[in-house]
Amino acid sequence: MELFVFVCAAIMILVGALGVVLRSNPVHAALSMILTLFGVAVLFVAREANFLAAVQVIVYAGAIVVLFLFVIMLLGVDRTEDISSEPFKVQRPLAAIVGVGVIGLVVAAVVSSRDAIGTRGEGLNVADVVGDGDTNIKQLARSVFGDYVVAFEVTSVLLVVAVVGTVLLTRRIKSAGKDS
Repeated sequence: MELFVFVCAAIMILVGALGVVLRSNPVHAALSMILTLFGVAVLFVAREANFLAAVQVIVYAGAIVVLFLFVIMLLGVDRTEDISSEPFKVQRPLAAIVGVGVIGLVVAAVVSSRDAIGTRGEGLNVADVVGDGDTNIKQLARSVFGDYVVAFEVTSVLLVVAVVGTVLLTRRIKSAGKDS
């Protein structure tokens, strides 16, 4: 039974991922991303990580994809823009400099957080934050802010890149004979 669930979820993930990459309509690509995120949630349920599955569906399939769709609709998919001419010549070099700066800040944050809390989270005093109550909260805090801090930093950068990619997908090159 586990193999069947894994194969079905893997097919959902692969079909959704191919839809995100291959669909030319940004709305359809976002809907394909929902299929991919639901497939990942099924894998979480199969591994008995029900909380992560709920977060996957509520936060990512719900909030993040709705944000992408909002950006797509806000920018107007039906409107075409001429991207061959740039109104600001310094825009791309400035974007490269800002990108390098953001990457440097993320690396500095990861390095300083590793120095502050240690590589395995030994220096993290969770009892000061949550008290002596639930040990699950302590374990979650140690995992998030200790062992997996790099993964969360990379995820935040990937989400920003995904929003920028969504914006770029909505821009279309004007055809030579049309003016709008």
